[in-house]
Amino acid sequence: FVMMMDGRRPWFLAALPAVWLLRRALRPWLRARAVVSTSNAPAAIGPYSQAVKAGGLVFVSGQIPLDPKTGQLVAGSIEAQARRSLENLKAIVEASGCTMRDVVKCTILLADIADFAKVNEVYSEFFAEPFPARAAFAVKSLPKGALIEIECVAALL
Repeated sequence: FVMMMDGRRPWFLAALPAVWLLRRALRPWLRARAVVSTSNAPAAIGPYSQAVKAGGLVFVSGQIPLDPKTGQLVAGSIEAQARRSLENLKAIVEASGCTMRDVVKCTILLADIADFAKVNEVYSEFFAEPFPARAAFAVKSLPKGALIEIECVAALL
């Protein structure tokens, strides 16, 4: 039992029961997982979900530039592939109940890091300030020979 010199309990000890009750009340919500799926984005091409809601966040799987109607890779420039990947990402984010403004983190995988500036131009069409945190990496290869793959995390509000 902790007491201050004047005999009162510190404020943080008084708040502990409320914090414990809040954690207990939120525990089922924080542990709950829900799969997000939409026909407006390509179906998963492996043993994974398009997205998963968990702990107040939406984790969107990496999107390559597949046309959701045909399942075929969009041919053409890095700009066309980036746009298709971001449209797929947006469809999944919106299916989760979020918007692109709720995205807090993106990861971009590029077959050629020299395409970074071109991807930035397309990326800026989908995101506004305050921009999400982001990382971009060059990788040796991507599924189906894609030039780009993009994943994100969005916050459920």
